[in-house]
Amino acid sequence: MAQRKLGQILVDLGYISEDQLWDVLEEQKRSPGEIIGQVAIRMGLVTEGQVTEALAEQWGMPVVNLAETTIPPRAIEMVPQTMADLYKIMPISLKDNILTVAMADPQNVAALDDLRNFLGTEVRGAVSNLKDVEAAVARYYADKQDSIEDLISSMEESYAGTTTNSREYTLDEAELADAAPIRKLLNMIMLLAIKDQASDIHFEPFEDEFKVRVKADGMLYEMVPPPRHLANAIVSRIKIMSDLDIAERRMPQDGRIELNVGGNSVDLRVSILPTLFGEAVVMRVLDRTVVQLDLNKIGMDANTLSRFRSMIKRPNGIVLVTGPTGSGKTTTLYSALNELNDVETKIITTEDPIEYEIEGLLQVPVNHDIGVTFATVLRAILRHDPDTILVGEIRDYETAEVSVQSALTGHLVFSTLHTNDAPSAITRLRDMGVPPFLITACLEAVLAQRLVRRICSECRTRFDPSDELLMELQLPIQQARQYKFYYGKGCQRCNNSGYKGRCGIYELLDVNDDIRDLITANASVDDIRNFARSQGMTTLREAGLKLIFDGVTTIDEIVRETITEDGEG
Repeated sequence: MAQRKLGQILVDLGYISEDQLWDVLEEQKRSPGEIIGQVAIRMGLVTEGQVTEALAEQWGMPVVNLAETTIPPRAIEMVPQTMADLYKIMPISLKDNILTVAMADPQNVAALDDLRNFLGTEVRGAVSNLKDVEAAVARYYADKQDSIEDLISSMEESYAGTTTNSREYTLDEAELADAAPIRKLLNMIMLLAIKDQASDIHFEPFEDEFKVRVKADGMLYEMVPPPRHLANAIVSRIKIMSDLDIAERRMPQDGRIELNVGGNSVDLRVSILPTLFGEAVVMRVLDRTVVQLDLNKIGMDANTLSRFRSMIKRPNGIVLVTGPTGSGKTTTLYSALNELNDVETKIITTEDPIEYEIEGLLQVPVNHDIGVTFATVLRAILRHDPDTILVGEIRDYETAEVSVQSALTGHLVFSTLHTNDAPSAITRLRDMGVPPFLITACLEAVLAQRLVRRICSECRTRFDPSDELLMELQLPIQQARQYKFYYGKGCQRCNNSGYKGRCGIYELLDVNDDIRDLITANASVDDIRNFARSQGMTTLREAGLKLIFDGVTTIDEIVRETITEDGEG
Protein backbone atom coordinates (compact mmCIF):
# COMPACT_ATOMS: atom_id res chain seq x y z
CA MET A 1 0.00 0.00 0.00
CA ALA A 2 1.20 3.51 -0.81
CA GLN A 3 2.02 5.56 2.26
CA ARG A 4 -0.43 8.42 2.88
CA LYS A 5 1.24 11.82 2.93
CA LEU A 6 1.54 13.48 6.33
CA GLY A 7 0.12 16.78 5.02
CA GLN A 8 -2.99 15.04 3.68
CA ILE A 9 -3.50 13.25 7.03
CA LEU A 10 -3.35 16.63 8.84
CA VAL A 11 -6.07 17.86 6.45
CA ASP A 12 -8.17 14.69 6.91
CA LEU A 13 -7.95 15.05 10.69
CA GLY A 14 -9.23 18.63 10.35
CA TYR A 15 -6.08 20.24 11.80
CA ILE A 16 -5.31 22.33 8.68
CA SER A 17 -7.20 23.28 5.50
CA GLU A 18 -6.20 22.45 1.92
CA ASP A 19 -5.11 26.09 1.39
CA GLN A 20 -2.96 25.98 4.52
CA LEU A 21 -1.37 22.72 3.28
CA TRP A 22 -0.27 24.52 0.06
CA ASP A 23 1.20 27.31 2.19
CA VAL A 24 3.14 24.73 4.24
CA LEU A 25 4.43 23.02 1.07
CA GLU A 26 5.59 26.38 -0.34
CA GLU A 27 7.37 27.16 2.95
CA GLN A 28 8.99 23.72 2.95
CA LYS A 29 10.58 24.45 -0.47
CA ARG A 30 12.47 27.34 1.16
CA SER A 31 13.92 25.03 3.84
CA PRO A 32 14.69 21.66 2.20
CA GLY A 33 15.45 18.91 4.67
CA GLU A 34 12.86 20.09 7.22
CA ILE A 35 9.94 17.65 7.45
CA ILE A 36 6.46 18.95 6.73
CA GLY A 37 5.24 18.45 10.32
CA GLN A 38 8.01 20.67 11.72
CA VAL A 39 7.25 23.34 9.10
CA ALA A 40 3.57 23.36 10.08
CA ILE A 41 4.49 23.65 13.79
CA ARG A 42 6.91 26.50 13.03
CA MET A 43 4.17 28.33 11.09
CA GLY A 44 1.88 28.01 14.14
CA LEU A 45 -0.77 26.01 12.24
CA VAL A 46 -0.62 22.83 14.37
CA THR A 47 0.69 21.68 17.74
CA GLU A 48 3.37 19.07 18.33
CA GLY A 49 0.70 16.73 19.73
CA GLN A 50 -1.35 17.01 16.54
CA VAL A 51 1.70 16.16 14.37
CA THR A 52 2.45 13.18 16.64
CA GLU A 53 -1.12 11.95 16.18
CA ALA A 54 -0.85 12.34 12.38
CA LEU A 55 2.47 10.46 12.32
CA ALA A 56 0.92 7.64 14.36
CA GLU A 57 -1.91 7.34 11.84
CA GLN A 58 0.55 7.49 8.92
CA TRP A 59 2.66 4.60 10.25
CA GLY A 60 -0.11 2.58 11.92
CA MET A 61 1.39 2.93 15.40
CA PRO A 62 -0.23 3.90 18.71
CA VAL A 63 0.52 7.25 20.36
CA VAL A 64 2.12 7.04 23.80
CA ASN A 65 2.28 9.72 26.50
CA LEU A 66 5.61 8.96 28.20
CA ALA A 67 4.95 11.31 31.12
CA GLU A 68 1.94 9.18 32.13
CA THR A 69 3.39 5.74 31.28
CA THR A 70 4.78 3.40 33.92
CA ILE A 71 7.68 1.53 32.37
CA PRO A 72 8.68 -1.89 33.79
CA PRO A 73 12.39 -2.36 34.70
CA ARG A 74 12.57 -5.46 32.43
CA ALA A 75 11.92 -3.32 29.35
CA ILE A 76 14.60 -0.79 30.35
CA GLU A 77 17.15 -3.55 30.97
CA MET A 78 16.64 -4.80 27.40
CA VAL A 79 17.88 -1.53 25.86
CA PRO A 80 21.23 0.04 26.87
CA GLN A 81 21.24 3.82 27.32
CA THR A 82 23.68 4.29 24.40
CA MET A 83 21.16 2.59 22.10
CA ALA A 84 18.27 4.69 23.45
CA ASP A 85 20.30 7.90 22.94
CA LEU A 86 21.50 7.09 19.42
CA TYR A 87 18.19 5.76 18.09
CA LYS A 88 16.05 8.36 19.91
CA ILE A 89 13.83 5.68 21.43
CA MET A 90 12.43 4.77 24.87
CA PRO A 91 11.47 1.17 25.72
CA ILE A 92 7.98 1.14 27.24
CA SER A 93 6.83 -2.48 27.58
CA LEU A 94 7.94 -6.11 27.21
CA LYS A 95 5.13 -8.66 26.79
CA ASP A 96 5.33 -12.16 25.28
CA ASN A 97 8.89 -11.45 24.13
CA ILE A 98 7.68 -8.39 22.18
CA LEU A 99 9.42 -5.13 23.05
CA THR A 100 7.51 -1.91 22.37
CA VAL A 101 9.54 1.28 22.01
CA ALA A 102 8.41 4.91 21.80
CA MET A 103 10.04 6.55 18.75
CA ALA A 104 10.79 10.22 18.28
CA ASP A 105 10.98 9.58 14.52
CA PRO A 106 8.50 6.88 13.43
CA GLN A 107 9.52 7.50 9.80
CA ASN A 108 12.84 5.79 10.59
CA VAL A 109 11.35 2.30 10.18
CA ALA A 110 14.85 0.87 9.51
CA ALA A 111 15.65 1.56 13.18
CA LEU A 112 13.14 -1.14 14.19
CA ASP A 113 15.00 -3.66 12.00
CA ASP A 114 18.31 -2.66 13.64
CA LEU A 115 16.80 -3.10 17.10
CA ARG A 116 15.44 -6.57 16.21
CA ASN A 117 18.90 -7.55 14.98
CA PHE A 118 20.64 -6.09 18.04
CA LEU A 119 18.25 -7.38 20.69
CA GLY A 120 17.15 -10.71 19.22
CA THR A 121 13.49 -10.09 19.94
CA GLU A 122 10.43 -8.74 18.12
CA VAL A 123 10.30 -4.92 18.34
CA ARG A 124 7.23 -2.77 17.71
CA GLY A 125 7.02 0.99 17.54
CA ALA A 126 4.84 3.61 19.18
CA VAL A 127 4.90 7.34 18.49
CA SER A 128 6.09 10.08 20.83
CA ASN A 129 8.06 13.29 20.31
CA LEU A 130 11.77 14.01 20.70
CA LYS A 131 11.40 16.17 23.83
CA ASP A 132 9.39 13.53 25.71
CA VAL A 133 11.71 10.68 24.61
CA GLU A 134 14.84 12.55 25.76
CA ALA A 135 13.19 13.44 29.08
CA ALA A 136 12.15 9.81 29.66
CA VAL A 137 15.65 8.50 28.82
CA ALA A 138 17.20 11.03 31.24
CA ARG A 139 14.69 10.07 33.97
CA TYR A 140 14.77 6.27 33.71
CA TYR A 141 18.47 5.83 32.95
CA ALA A 142 19.74 8.34 35.55
CA ASP A 143 21.06 5.60 37.86
CA LYS A 144 21.64 3.00 35.14
CA GLN A 145 24.77 4.35 33.41
CA ASP A 146 26.07 1.90 30.79
CA SER A 147 29.42 0.50 31.73
CA ILE A 148 31.29 -2.09 29.68
CA GLU A 149 33.34 -2.85 32.82
CA ASP A 150 30.21 -3.78 34.82
CA LEU A 151 28.81 -5.86 31.96
CA ILE A 152 32.09 -7.76 31.51
CA SER A 153 32.48 -8.45 35.23
CA SER A 154 28.91 -9.85 35.35
CA MET A 155 29.67 -11.98 32.26
CA GLU A 156 32.80 -13.39 33.92
CA GLU A 157 30.63 -14.55 36.83
CA SER A 158 27.82 -15.92 34.61
CA TYR A 159 30.06 -17.83 32.20
CA ALA A 160 32.90 -18.79 34.54
CA GLY A 161 32.55 -22.51 33.70
CA THR A 162 32.08 -22.07 29.96
CA THR A 163 34.96 -23.05 27.70
CA THR A 164 34.73 -22.49 23.97
CA ASN A 165 38.36 -22.58 22.95
CA SER A 166 37.78 -25.65 20.81
CA ARG A 167 38.35 -25.10 17.11
CA GLU A 168 35.23 -27.10 16.35
CA TYR A 169 31.93 -25.34 15.94
CA THR A 170 29.46 -26.46 18.62
CA LEU A 171 25.75 -26.00 19.13
CA ASP A 172 26.40 -24.65 22.64
CA GLU A 173 28.52 -21.94 21.14
CA ALA A 174 25.77 -20.99 18.67
CA GLU A 175 23.39 -20.64 21.60
CA LEU A 176 26.01 -18.65 23.51
CA ALA A 177 26.51 -16.29 20.54
CA ASP A 178 22.76 -15.60 20.68
CA ALA A 179 22.71 -15.06 24.46
CA ALA A 180 21.55 -11.67 25.75
CA PRO A 181 24.85 -10.71 27.52
CA ILE A 182 26.92 -11.41 24.35
CA ARG A 183 24.46 -9.38 22.27
CA LYS A 184 24.46 -6.57 24.83
CA LEU A 185 28.26 -6.39 25.01
CA LEU A 186 28.68 -6.31 21.23
CA ASN A 187 25.86 -3.77 20.83
CA MET A 188 27.48 -1.55 23.43
CA ILE A 189 30.94 -1.73 21.81
CA MET A 190 29.58 -0.94 18.33
CA LEU A 191 27.26 1.87 19.43
CA LEU A 192 29.88 3.51 21.69
CA ALA A 193 32.34 3.41 18.76
CA ILE A 194 29.77 5.05 16.46
CA LYS A 195 28.97 7.64 19.15
CA ASP A 196 32.70 8.44 19.56
CA GLN A 197 33.06 8.73 15.76
CA ALA A 198 35.58 5.88 15.66
CA SER A 199 36.88 4.66 12.30
CA ASP A 200 37.63 1.01 13.23
CA ILE A 201 36.88 -1.59 15.93
CA HIS A 202 39.48 -4.36 16.45
CA PHE A 203 38.81 -7.72 18.15
CA GLU A 204 42.14 -9.51 18.66
CA PRO A 205 42.65 -13.04 20.11
CA PHE A 206 45.85 -13.83 22.02
CA GLU A 207 46.81 -16.88 24.06
CA ASP A 208 45.53 -15.55 27.39
CA GLU A 209 43.26 -12.62 26.47
CA PHE A 210 40.84 -11.26 23.88
CA LYS A 211 41.60 -7.60 23.26
CA VAL A 212 39.12 -5.01 22.00
CA ARG A 213 40.61 -1.80 20.62
CA VAL A 214 38.86 1.16 19.02
CA LYS A 215 40.53 3.55 16.58
CA ALA A 216 39.41 7.17 16.92
CA ASP A 217 41.21 10.19 15.40
CA GLY A 218 43.81 7.80 13.96
CA MET A 219 44.88 6.34 17.34
CA LEU A 220 43.98 2.98 18.91
CA TYR A 221 42.48 2.93 22.42
CA GLU A 222 42.10 -0.30 24.37
CA MET A 223 38.79 -1.17 26.01
CA VAL A 224 38.29 -3.51 28.96
CA PRO A 225 38.89 -7.00 27.47
CA PRO A 226 35.99 -9.49 27.53
CA PRO A 227 36.65 -12.92 29.10
CA ARG A 228 39.02 -14.93 26.85
CA HIS A 229 36.76 -17.99 26.79
CA LEU A 230 33.93 -15.94 25.20
CA ALA A 231 36.05 -14.92 22.19
CA ASN A 232 34.55 -17.50 19.81
CA ALA A 233 31.00 -16.63 20.87
CA ILE A 234 31.62 -12.91 20.24
CA VAL A 235 33.15 -13.61 16.80
CA SER A 236 30.23 -15.95 15.97
CA ARG A 237 27.78 -13.18 16.93
CA ILE A 238 29.59 -10.78 14.57
CA LYS A 239 29.43 -13.39 11.79
CA ILE A 240 25.68 -13.87 12.33
CA MET A 241 25.11 -10.10 12.10
CA SER A 242 27.16 -9.83 8.90
CA ASP A 243 25.69 -12.94 7.18
CA LEU A 244 28.93 -14.95 7.23
CA ASP A 245 29.51 -18.69 7.70
CA ILE A 246 29.94 -19.23 11.45
CA ALA A 247 31.25 -22.80 10.91
CA GLU A 248 34.14 -21.62 8.70
CA ARG A 249 37.16 -20.92 10.89
CA ARG A 250 40.06 -21.50 8.49
CA MET A 251 39.44 -18.97 5.73
CA PRO A 252 39.38 -15.14 5.80
CA GLN A 253 35.85 -13.78 5.34
CA ASP A 254 34.44 -10.34 4.50
CA GLY A 255 30.93 -9.06 5.17
CA ARG A 256 29.00 -5.97 6.15
CA ILE A 257 26.48 -4.82 8.73
CA GLU A 258 24.12 -2.02 7.69
CA LEU A 259 22.65 0.09 10.49
CA ASN A 260 20.38 3.11 10.58
CA VAL A 261 21.48 5.05 13.65
CA GLY A 262 19.48 8.15 14.52
CA GLY A 263 18.11 8.36 10.98
CA ASN A 264 21.61 8.16 9.45
CA SER A 265 22.95 5.22 7.48
CA VAL A 266 26.05 3.63 9.06
CA ASP A 267 27.90 0.85 7.25
CA LEU A 268 30.18 -1.54 9.16
CA ARG A 269 32.60 -3.41 6.86
CA VAL A 270 33.60 -6.64 8.61
CA SER A 271 36.86 -8.49 7.91
CA ILE A 272 37.66 -11.79 9.64
CA LEU A 273 41.18 -13.23 9.69
CA PRO A 274 42.14 -16.66 11.11
CA THR A 275 45.17 -16.33 13.45
CA LEU A 276 47.18 -18.65 15.68
CA PHE A 277 44.85 -18.19 18.67
CA GLY A 278 41.49 -17.78 16.93
CA GLU A 279 39.80 -15.36 14.56
CA ALA A 280 40.63 -11.65 14.57
CA VAL A 281 37.93 -9.20 13.45
CA VAL A 282 38.16 -5.62 12.22
CA MET A 283 35.05 -3.53 11.66
CA ARG A 284 35.54 -0.42 9.51
CA VAL A 285 32.91 2.17 10.50
CA LEU A 286 31.65 4.18 7.53
CA ASP A 287 29.40 6.95 8.83
CA ARG A 288 28.38 9.60 6.29
CA THR A 289 27.47 12.07 9.06
CA VAL A 290 31.09 12.09 10.32
CA VAL A 291 32.68 12.54 6.88
CA GLN A 292 31.44 15.67 5.14
CA LEU A 293 32.25 15.41 1.46
CA ASP A 294 32.76 19.13 0.92
CA LEU A 295 36.05 20.76 -0.13
CA ASN A 296 35.25 23.73 2.13
CA LYS A 297 35.21 21.45 5.18
CA ILE A 298 38.36 19.32 4.77
CA GLY A 299 40.62 21.93 6.40
CA MET A 300 42.53 23.18 3.36
CA ASP A 301 43.83 26.75 3.69
CA ALA A 302 42.26 29.35 1.36
CA ASN A 303 45.25 29.72 -1.01
CA THR A 304 45.77 25.94 -1.50
CA LEU A 305 41.99 25.41 -1.85
CA SER A 306 41.57 28.00 -4.61
CA ARG A 307 44.56 26.54 -6.53
CA PHE A 308 43.27 22.97 -6.10
CA ARG A 309 39.78 24.02 -7.26
CA SER A 310 41.20 25.45 -10.48
CA MET A 311 43.19 22.23 -11.09
CA ILE A 312 40.22 19.85 -10.68
CA LYS A 313 38.26 21.89 -13.22
CA ARG A 314 40.79 21.35 -16.02
CA PRO A 315 39.34 19.52 -19.04
CA ASN A 316 41.80 16.61 -19.01
CA GLY A 317 44.92 15.24 -17.33
CA ILE A 318 45.75 13.34 -14.15
CA VAL A 319 45.33 14.75 -10.62
CA LEU A 320 46.96 12.59 -7.94
CA VAL A 321 46.40 12.62 -4.17
CA THR A 322 49.19 10.96 -2.19
CA GLY A 323 49.76 9.92 1.40
CA PRO A 324 49.82 6.83 3.63
CA THR A 325 46.76 4.69 4.43
CA GLY A 326 44.30 6.61 6.60
CA SER A 327 45.47 10.08 5.58
CA GLY A 328 42.09 11.14 4.15
CA LYS A 329 42.92 10.75 0.44
CA THR A 330 39.55 9.16 -0.39
CA THR A 331 37.64 11.91 1.44
CA THR A 332 39.50 14.61 -0.51
CA LEU A 333 38.81 12.90 -3.85
CA TYR A 334 35.12 12.28 -3.04
CA SER A 335 34.81 15.95 -2.04
CA ALA A 336 36.34 16.99 -5.37
CA LEU A 337 33.98 14.69 -7.29
CA ASN A 338 31.02 15.99 -5.28
CA GLU A 339 31.91 19.50 -6.43
CA LEU A 340 32.16 18.41 -10.08
CA ASN A 341 28.98 16.31 -9.85
CA ASP A 342 26.37 18.02 -12.01
CA VAL A 343 23.91 17.01 -14.70
CA GLU A 344 26.33 17.96 -17.51
CA THR A 345 29.26 15.83 -16.28
CA LYS A 346 29.47 12.04 -16.47
CA ILE A 347 31.60 10.72 -13.62
CA ILE A 348 32.55 7.04 -13.22
CA THR A 349 34.65 5.61 -10.38
CA THR A 350 36.35 2.25 -9.81
CA GLU A 351 37.19 1.53 -6.18
CA ASP A 352 38.37 -1.27 -3.89
CA PRO A 353 36.05 -1.20 -1.98
CA ILE A 354 33.41 1.47 -2.60
CA GLU A 355 33.40 3.38 0.71
CA TYR A 356 30.59 5.90 0.20
CA GLU A 357 27.72 5.77 -2.26
CA ILE A 358 27.20 9.13 -3.98
CA GLU A 359 24.13 9.87 -6.06
CA GLY A 360 24.93 10.90 -9.62
CA LEU A 361 28.16 8.86 -9.82
CA LEU A 362 28.51 5.45 -11.45
CA GLN A 363 30.65 3.45 -8.99
CA VAL A 364 32.24 0.14 -10.04
CA PRO A 365 33.70 -2.23 -7.40
CA VAL A 366 36.97 -4.06 -8.08
CA ASN A 367 36.95 -7.86 -7.62
CA HIS A 368 40.42 -9.41 -7.95
CA ASP A 369 39.06 -12.96 -7.43
CA ILE A 370 37.43 -12.90 -10.88
CA GLY A 371 40.02 -10.73 -12.61
CA VAL A 372 38.13 -7.44 -12.30
CA THR A 373 41.11 -5.16 -11.62
CA PHE A 374 41.51 -1.38 -11.78
CA ALA A 375 43.03 -1.69 -15.26
CA THR A 376 40.29 -3.95 -16.71
CA VAL A 377 37.50 -1.81 -15.25
CA LEU A 378 39.20 1.36 -16.50
CA ARG A 379 39.30 0.02 -20.06
CA ALA A 380 35.58 -0.79 -19.85
CA ILE A 381 34.80 2.64 -18.33
CA LEU A 382 36.31 4.40 -21.36
CA ARG A 383 33.60 2.84 -23.54
CA HIS A 384 30.93 4.56 -21.42
CA ASP A 385 31.81 8.10 -22.52
CA PRO A 386 32.90 9.52 -19.14
CA ASP A 387 34.14 13.09 -18.61
CA THR A 388 35.78 12.41 -15.24
CA ILE A 389 37.17 9.12 -13.89
CA LEU A 390 38.29 8.14 -10.40
CA VAL A 391 40.69 5.19 -10.17
CA GLY A 392 40.92 4.10 -6.51
CA GLU A 393 44.68 3.59 -6.62
CA ILE A 394 47.48 3.35 -9.21
CA ARG A 395 49.27 0.21 -8.00
CA ASP A 396 51.07 -1.09 -11.09
CA TYR A 397 52.29 -0.22 -14.57
CA GLU A 398 49.14 -1.55 -16.28
CA THR A 399 46.82 0.76 -14.28
CA ALA A 400 49.25 3.68 -14.72
CA GLU A 401 49.40 3.08 -18.49
CA VAL A 402 45.60 2.99 -18.93
CA SER A 403 45.24 6.10 -16.69
CA VAL A 404 47.76 7.98 -18.85
CA GLN A 405 46.02 6.90 -22.05
CA SER A 406 42.68 8.04 -20.58
CA ALA A 407 44.13 11.47 -19.74
CA LEU A 408 45.69 11.80 -23.21
CA THR A 409 42.34 11.04 -24.88
CA GLY A 410 40.61 13.97 -23.18
CA HIS A 411 39.48 12.62 -19.79
CA LEU A 412 40.13 14.05 -16.33
CA VAL A 413 41.51 11.24 -14.15
CA PHE A 414 41.73 11.32 -10.35
CA SER A 415 43.71 8.71 -8.45
CA THR A 416 45.85 8.02 -5.37
CA LEU A 417 49.42 6.90 -4.75
CA HIS A 418 51.29 5.94 -1.59
CA THR A 419 54.21 8.40 -1.37
CA ASN A 420 55.67 10.57 1.39
CA ASP A 421 55.19 13.90 -0.38
CA ALA A 422 54.02 15.43 -3.65
CA PRO A 423 57.32 15.47 -5.64
CA SER A 424 57.91 11.77 -4.80
CA ALA A 425 54.82 10.88 -6.88
CA ILE A 426 56.76 11.70 -10.05
CA THR A 427 59.53 9.26 -9.06
CA ARG A 428 56.93 6.59 -8.21
CA LEU A 429 55.39 6.87 -11.70
CA ARG A 430 58.88 6.64 -13.23
CA ASP A 431 59.63 3.54 -11.12
CA MET A 432 56.41 1.94 -12.36
CA GLY A 433 57.74 2.29 -15.91
CA VAL A 434 55.85 5.38 -17.15
CA PRO A 435 58.23 7.27 -19.50
CA PRO A 436 59.01 10.91 -18.46
CA PHE A 437 57.55 12.31 -21.72
CA LEU A 438 54.16 10.71 -20.87
CA ILE A 439 54.28 12.02 -17.28
CA THR A 440 54.87 15.55 -18.56
CA ALA A 441 52.10 15.16 -21.15
CA CYS A 442 49.33 14.24 -18.72
CA LEU A 443 50.19 14.98 -15.05
CA GLU A 444 48.46 18.21 -13.93
CA ALA A 445 48.77 18.29 -10.12
CA VAL A 446 49.84 16.27 -7.09
CA LEU A 447 48.32 16.87 -3.64
CA ALA A 448 50.10 15.27 -0.66
CA GLN A 449 48.23 15.16 2.63
CA ARG A 450 48.24 13.97 6.24
CA LEU A 451 45.66 14.02 9.03
CA VAL A 452 46.70 15.44 12.41
CA ARG A 453 44.69 15.42 15.62
CA ARG A 454 43.13 18.66 16.84
CA ILE A 455 43.71 19.80 20.41
CA CYS A 456 40.49 19.30 22.41
CA SER A 457 38.76 22.69 22.75
CA GLU A 458 37.51 21.86 26.28
CA CYS A 459 40.94 21.23 27.85
CA ARG A 460 43.29 23.27 25.61
CA THR A 461 46.07 24.69 27.77
CA ARG A 462 48.96 27.02 26.97
CA PHE A 463 52.49 25.88 27.85
CA ASP A 464 56.14 26.76 27.20
CA PRO A 465 57.88 23.92 25.34
CA SER A 466 61.42 22.89 26.23
CA ASP A 467 64.33 23.73 23.94
CA GLU A 468 64.57 20.01 23.06
CA LEU A 469 60.94 19.94 21.90
CA LEU A 470 61.39 23.11 19.84
CA MET A 471 64.49 21.61 18.20
CA GLU A 472 62.23 18.87 16.83
CA LEU A 473 60.64 21.55 14.61
CA GLN A 474 64.10 22.42 13.20
CA LEU A 475 63.48 26.14 13.62
CA PRO A 476 65.83 28.61 15.35
CA ILE A 477 64.78 28.51 19.02
CA GLN A 478 64.59 32.30 19.35
CA GLN A 479 62.28 32.47 16.31
CA ALA A 480 60.03 29.71 17.71
CA ARG A 481 59.82 31.39 21.16
CA GLN A 482 57.80 34.30 19.72
CA TYR A 483 54.79 31.98 19.21
CA LYS A 484 52.28 30.59 21.72
CA PHE A 485 52.05 26.81 22.13
CA TYR A 486 49.15 24.68 23.37
CA TYR A 487 48.35 21.10 24.34
CA GLY A 488 45.30 19.20 25.64
CA LYS A 489 45.34 18.36 29.35
CA GLY A 490 42.79 15.58 28.89
CA CYS A 491 39.14 15.65 29.92
CA GLN A 492 35.94 13.60 29.72
CA ARG A 493 35.04 14.97 26.29
CA CYS A 494 38.26 13.69 24.70
CA ASN A 495 38.59 10.48 26.80
CA ASN A 496 41.62 12.06 28.50
CA SER A 497 43.62 11.98 25.25
CA GLY A 498 43.91 15.77 24.90
CA TYR A 499 42.70 15.54 21.28
CA LYS A 500 39.27 15.62 19.64
CA GLY A 501 38.78 15.42 15.89
CA ARG A 502 41.32 15.73 13.08
CA CYS A 503 42.23 18.20 10.34
CA GLY A 504 44.33 17.94 7.20
CA ILE A 505 47.69 19.39 6.23
CA TYR A 506 48.33 19.72 2.51
CA GLU A 507 51.18 20.14 0.02
CA LEU A 508 50.06 21.01 -3.53
CA LEU A 509 52.44 20.65 -6.48
CA ASP A 510 51.26 22.37 -9.66
CA VAL A 511 52.93 20.57 -12.57
CA ASN A 512 53.63 23.68 -14.70
CA ASP A 513 55.97 23.98 -17.71
CA ASP A 514 59.06 24.55 -15.51
CA ILE A 515 58.34 21.38 -13.49
CA ARG A 516 57.75 19.50 -16.75
CA ASP A 517 61.20 20.56 -17.98
CA LEU A 518 62.72 19.15 -14.78
CA ILE A 519 60.82 15.85 -15.22
CA THR A 520 62.02 15.57 -18.83
CA ALA A 521 65.59 16.18 -17.63
CA ASN A 522 65.18 13.31 -15.08
CA ALA A 523 65.72 15.72 -12.17
CA SER A 524 65.87 14.24 -8.67
CA VAL A 525 63.04 14.51 -6.14
CA ASP A 526 65.09 17.04 -4.13
CA ASP A 527 65.60 19.24 -7.20
CA ILE A 528 61.88 19.19 -8.04
CA ARG A 529 60.94 19.88 -4.40
CA ASN A 530 63.40 22.76 -4.03
CA PHE A 531 62.25 24.33 -7.29
CA ALA A 532 58.56 23.99 -6.32
CA ARG A 533 59.29 25.62 -2.94
CA SER A 534 61.04 28.50 -4.71
CA GLN A 535 57.80 28.97 -6.68
CA GLY A 536 55.75 29.15 -3.47
CA MET A 537 54.74 25.53 -2.73
CA THR A 538 53.94 25.06 0.97
CA THR A 539 55.40 21.77 2.24
CA LEU A 540 53.63 19.44 4.68
CA ARG A 541 55.98 20.54 7.49
CA GLU A 542 55.31 24.25 6.79
CA ALA A 543 51.52 23.64 6.68
CA GLY A 544 51.86 21.80 10.00
CA LEU A 545 53.86 24.63 11.60
CA LYS A 546 51.05 27.04 10.74
CA LEU A 547 48.55 24.80 12.59
CA ILE A 548 50.86 24.66 15.64
CA PHE A 549 51.23 28.45 15.70
CA ASP A 550 47.43 28.84 15.28
CA GLY A 551 46.90 26.64 18.37
CA VAL A 552 45.09 23.93 16.38
CA THR A 553 47.48 21.03 17.00
CA THR A 554 50.64 20.12 18.92
CA ILE A 555 54.34 19.90 18.10
CA ASP A 556 54.24 16.13 18.74
CA GLU A 557 51.53 15.60 16.11
CA ILE A 558 53.34 17.52 13.36
CA VAL A 559 56.70 15.89 14.09
CA ARG A 560 55.03 12.45 14.04
CA GLU A 561 53.17 13.01 10.77
CA THR A 562 55.85 14.90 8.80
CA ILE A 563 58.94 13.15 10.13
CA THR A 564 60.36 12.12 6.74
CA GLU A 565 59.58 15.37 4.98
CA ASP A 566 62.47 17.17 3.24
CA GLY A 567 64.61 14.21 4.27
CA GLU A 568 64.44 15.47 7.86
CA GLY A 569 63.75 13.71 11.14
